[in-house]
Amino acid sequence: MIINSFGRLESCGGLASWSRRLLLRKAREEEWNHFFMGDHFEKGQHTLLNEGEENEMEIFGYRTQGCRKTLCLAGSIFSFGILPLVFYWRPAWHVWANCVPCSLQEADVVLLRTTDEFQTYSRKKVMWIHLSSLNSELGVTPDHPVITDEEYIINRAIRKPDLKVRCIKVQKIRYVWNNLEGQFQKIGCLEDWLSSAKIHLKFGSGLTKEEQEIRRLICGPNTIDVEITPIWKLLIKEVLNPFYIFQLFSVCLWFSEDYKEYAFAIIIMSIMSIALTVYDLREQSVKLHRLVESHNSITVSVCRRKAGVQELESRFLVPGDLLVLTGNKVQMPCDAILIDGNCVVDEGMLTGESIPVTKTPLPKTESSEPWKMQSEADYKRHVLFCGTEIIQAKGACSGTVKAVVLQTGFNTAKGDLVRSILYPKPMNFKLYRDAIMFLLCLVGTATIGMIYTLCVYVLSGEPPEEVVKKALDVITIAVPPALPAALTTGIIYAQRRLKKRGIFCISPQRINVCGQINLVCFDKTGTLTRDGLDLWGVVPCDRSGFQEIHSFASGRSLPWGPLCAAMASCHSLILLDGTIQGDPLDLKMFEATTWEMAISGDDFHITGVPAHAMVVKPCKTASQVPVEGIAILHQFPFSSALQRMTVIAQEMGGDRLAFMKGAPERVASFCQPETVPTSFVSELQSYTTQGFRVIALAYKKLEMDHHSTALTRDKVESDLIFLGLLILENQLKDETKPVLEELISARIRTVMVTGDNLQTAITVARKSGMVSENQKVILIEANETTGSSSASISWKLVEERKQISYRNQDNYINIREDISDNDREGGYHFALSGKSFQVISQHFSSLLPKILINGTIFARMSPGQKSSLVEEFQKLDYFVGMCGDGANDCGALKMAHVGISLSEQEASVASPFTSKTPNIECVPHLIKEGRAALVTSFCMFKYMALYSMIQYVGVLLLYWETNSLSNYQFLFQDLAITTLIGITMNLNGAYPKLVPFRPAGRLISPPLLLSVIFNILLSLAMHIVGFILVQRQPWYSMEMHSVCTLQNENISKLNISPTAPEKIGSNGVFASFENTTIWFLGTINCIIVALIFSKGKPFRQPIYTNYIFVLVLVLQLSVCLFILFADIPELYRRLDLLCTPVLWRVYIIIMLSSNFIVSLVVEEAIIENRALWMTFKRCFGYQSKSQYRIWQRALAKDPSWPLLNKTSYSDMPGCGRGVSYSNPVFESNEEQL
Repeated sequence: MIINSFGRLESCGGLASWSRRLLLRKAREEEWNHFFMGDHFEKGQHTLLNEGEENEMEIFGYRTQGCRKTLCLAGSIFSFGILPLVFYWRPAWHVWANCVPCSLQEADVVLLRTTDEFQTYSRKKVMWIHLSSLNSELGVTPDHPVITDEEYIINRAIRKPDLKVRCIKVQKIRYVWNNLEGQFQKIGCLEDWLSSAKIHLKFGSGLTKEEQEIRRLICGPNTIDVEITPIWKLLIKEVLNPFYIFQLFSVCLWFSEDYKEYAFAIIIMSIMSIALTVYDLREQSVKLHRLVESHNSITVSVCRRKAGVQELESRFLVPGDLLVLTGNKVQMPCDAILIDGNCVVDEGMLTGESIPVTKTPLPKTESSEPWKMQSEADYKRHVLFCGTEIIQAKGACSGTVKAVVLQTGFNTAKGDLVRSILYPKPMNFKLYRDAIMFLLCLVGTATIGMIYTLCVYVLSGEPPEEVVKKALDVITIAVPPALPAALTTGIIYAQRRLKKRGIFCISPQRINVCGQINLVCFDKTGTLTRDGLDLWGVVPCDRSGFQEIHSFASGRSLPWGPLCAAMASCHSLILLDGTIQGDPLDLKMFEATTWEMAISGDDFHITGVPAHAMVVKPCKTASQVPVEGIAILHQFPFSSALQRMTVIAQEMGGDRLAFMKGAPERVASFCQPETVPTSFVSELQSYTTQGFRVIALAYKKLEMDHHSTALTRDKVESDLIFLGLLILENQLKDETKPVLEELISARIRTVMVTGDNLQTAITVARKSGMVSENQKVILIEANETTGSSSASISWKLVEERKQISYRNQDNYINIREDISDNDREGGYHFALSGKSFQVISQHFSSLLPKILINGTIFARMSPGQKSSLVEEFQKLDYFVGMCGDGANDCGALKMAHVGISLSEQEASVASPFTSKTPNIECVPHLIKEGRAALVTSFCMFKYMALYSMIQYVGVLLLYWETNSLSNYQFLFQDLAITTLIGITMNLNGAYPKLVPFRPAGRLISPPLLLSVIFNILLSLAMHIVGFILVQRQPWYSMEMHSVCTLQNENISKLNISPTAPEKIGSNGVFASFENTTIWFLGTINCIIVALIFSKGKPFRQPIYTNYIFVLVLVLQLSVCLFILFADIPELYRRLDLLCTPVLWRVYIIIMLSSNFIVSLVVEEAIIENRALWMTFKRCFGYQSKSQYRIWQRALAKDPSWPLLNKTSYSDMPGCGRGVSYSNPVFESNEEQL
């Protein structure tokens, strides 16, 4: 079929709009870069580093120029260090100022720029590694390759005849210059092009001493060295923050004006803030150092060619070294390819699950293909990863276990985990960009005030130094130095509340991002459902079909037969210190047989079975079992890509057998068709639709004339006989359904991303409430291109029938032929597998955003596909949260805006949030705290803006009279009012209920801007009215310092003589009636706006629950009113105030009260009136510009969407492949069902 034209045009339009924006952005970036970089970069001056990888960067070549360097040095001296500071903040400017573009081959400095949306620059010096010292020691000469094969990067990196290597170090990884290909390439790992045969041939006997020394010098030490950053370095880095530099400037200015008290207060607050930050950074540095320090001090055995086995420290290992592993427990100090023997390892560091995993040796196949391509997606089963623990190492024929070092240092799996912590993905959160714009607006306002000040004071004939001080004062008034500390307190309080709930955060700035989450992805097993699986029963089958289910609830043991033998032997369990350990599923299956496990050679020996082989035996109480035991000779381990595992076993004194266990659809495809019951699909669906996890078993007999390790997997896994189905029950956690209901009621999308069966996932989605009763599920199936057939995609409506009994053949997901209008109104959800997701991404990219808009169930997803799905949701402008138990979710947890790990394993360290409580209750708590923290940040921004503008307006009005506020007046406003409010205003907790809308995500949103601008104008009007009115009072005099003694008489009839001849504003004299009026209006107005802006519901607790804040406001207002009405001469003298008539003080209260009432009414009736703003949006036709909203509106207008019972092909006319949704993160070779 051909997709309808409306749908096609809509897809093209959406993608075209997306592409246009990308092209425009790229064009702007190029113009900007050309402006700063100068000439256009020619070929050889610019290339990509880590092309196609997550940390892809552009690299530009530069050569330092002497004259430019001299000019920059002079500029640094004459600018008193300001220029180096700017270069520190902007490394690209440092390069552009000191260097000229050149080819990368000639460059002594390179400029790196990330290719993501942040375009972050970094500067690196090109270093040289000298090999000349090896000439005499090892006999290295320029005429011969230092490594036997000239294709190795090391040979191509060495410059001859001087034997030097150019390199750079980026994010802990070393890159060397490939002289032949003209680019920097990663070093510290074996070349990808090596075949299995070549690895065995070249490295099977170890490296020579000469090769090892050369590799060690070029690749560097095998260390994951995270130094504990010295405190002085952390202090310098923190102090050089632009905010603290501005505070330093402000403090110096205040000291020059004898404004010492507040200067000291700011110094103390800054020291406390810096100390807390440095303490946190130091603690993180110490923790990370402790995490990796043991890695660098491991003693290993290495086989040297012509020198035998030697012991050395792991830091001397290099790629290509041959490790000899013993049976002792040891942590892997590097990534290594197993070439001889078998290992059982604990990969909890990588997956978050401490489950033993069996590793098998890399087969020595005669093929020129790279070894990873030969092993396809399952190459990891041959790799021992750094940081994993070897539980058991068993040799094969040679009796030893050998592994070739694959990667060292930060190139390893553990090194990559540590690097993800050291160099986290930057956040693209609009709040922080808006905060910069907010500060720039304040700077602009300050500039206008400076110009005004210069004009007023120059015209009044003030000394130049006084004019400069007054002008600079305006900057410190308009841009409040206390803003960073005030914003930090809200995050600290939120982090503390989360900690009380057992939610720990390593990235506090992400708390604000939590407030914008509108989609949460959940893993299923261990997250939505319980960790443990209960074996519910087994369904045997023979050629006549499925038999009656055998339930283990009654305590009956399974009768002897191939099915029992498969359950007893087809697993990866091990016997360690007398205890059986392994995957919980394997453990449940084996325990159901009531058999026992032993090791050959301990108490008995079996002919033809190697020593130390795993043997399973029937227990002594078992009867009618014709075999003494079964020896497990060889394993083809389970992998998520292959979805199966196979073992080769031998009955004691009997046949050699192969047993397979795995996903039912996958296992059935390897079986003889006649052995698979015709009711296979309906039987499978009858259990999966009820939420059971189903595993299939199969077997076949093998010839005895082949050694078990010589048999290939392809040969073993063919022509099997289907045995039956294993039924396991995985129940929902008690907290799952209420939490999902809470999120859905708050209009937060919930998505399931699991590696389990698709039909099981659909059932769990229905049971958990992720898919409600009146909503339909549409199954999407996509198939890859095969032969002459193009890739295809089909849509089918899934209908769940009522379950009557477990044996009823009608209890399965039924495919309906049409969709009614009622179905459309009730809503629908898409369900698809990892395989379909991958095919759609590669061949139907124009459909991918349409599918994701209603995609809810993603099953059989590999770890790489989970990460890709999160990224695709982010491209649609969703704020994505990911919640998983750490097992295979680490990539997605790091990719999401907010990753929440329910595991405390080492693998989840890179997740921003970790919950101590292993259920999803933490998700709504985190969103509530995020919303509260976000609203708190907005409140604080608004308050600080009003506080600075109130003071700014007041000071500029007084400047008109060449007057100002006195130091004690500034101190009272800055310290006693604003500082206390800044500390206590953020104490409001999160509101206990999630409302169905989010707080604004931007500082420049219309309601917030209107609120700030209106209150600034209101305060400006009040100050101007007070300033003008006070001058028109009958008792007003510019020279009179008090009317307190006359306040009970008719002042208008009195002839008042001056009491002080000093000029206002000079010699420290600030007291005037304008000053007194402006100060009282401004001070009390700061308290009023704090009360107005302290929002409560619907995102924060009401203001009256913040007892400390309320108490502070009451005390502050009481003190201000006391000062206003108490005629205490000494107090007035200290604060440079004049006594005014009582009536005027009442006028001040009236002005402030009017201000409060008007501000409160506007704030509540207009600013915070969500219904009113929604009406405005409808009237003016405003619609959200988020990509997912655009697609939702387009799909709502499409009567043909969703497509049903139709099949589309990738070669159809239309948009084709949209570049905006291409994704390089896929594990493209993985086969998923």
